[in-house]
Amino acid sequence: MLEATGLTAAKARLMGEMRALQKEKWIHFTNEDDINIFKWQLALMVINNDSVFNGGYFKAEMVFPTDYPYSPPKFRFLVPFNHPNVYPDGQLCISILHKPGEDIMSGEDASERWSPLHGAESVLRSILLLLDDPEISSPANVDASVLYRDRREEYNRRAKDTVERSKKDIPEGFEMPRSFESAPPPKIENDDDFWAESGDDEDFDFGGSDTGDDDMEDFEDGEGEEEDEEDSEDEK
Repeated sequence: MLEATGLTAAKARLMGEMRALQKEKWIHFTNEDDINIFKWQLALMVINNDSVFNGGYFKAEMVFPTDYPYSPPKFRFLVPFNHPNVYPDGQLCISILHKPGEDIMSGEDASERWSPLHGAESVLRSILLLLDDPEISSPANVDASVLYRDRREEYNRRAKDTVERSKKDIPEGFEMPRSFESAPPPKIENDDDFWAESGDDEDFDFGGSDTGDDDMEDFEDGEGEEEDEEDSEDEK
């Protein structure tokens, strides 16, 4: 019973996280017609002009445990990826995907590792950041790490090659985003009609007083009556 309850809770949380991510421009779910909520097929898109991986459409999969979010998901790229923190099989070496708790052997603090407070979005954003800021002190790919450290131009060239290969996986008819910003709202072609219509309303007075002429006469008459009463009191 408890296991079934946990499974239902994991499904509910993953459905909510997937719906939120479907609204993002930098991720594309490639199996939306046949979704397995515990195994996401997706593509990460790099749309940062300052990144050597800019323009990349990187297919990947993310597998979630049935006790999610108490255990971390697994992530791997489905395309060859030359990066210090990517293993030959596409799996990623990143602290946020390591089991909760402090690890003395690796030197990772508990705050760097997985926590139930994390989610799929925080993992994917961390991966995008890692692409441009690799951890070379404990690499998964030693050759890529040395290349990044000692021959940066060659590393960048290979990164561009990885991007070009990834573009072959872009689905037909799919338009790659170029920016995180949404398109501006359409400009109104002719807004003169509004002012033309407003000008026809003769009763629309921007600067006039709401007090009419008759009201002013009543006010003046009342003031005069008060003066007459004061004069009468003086005569007495």
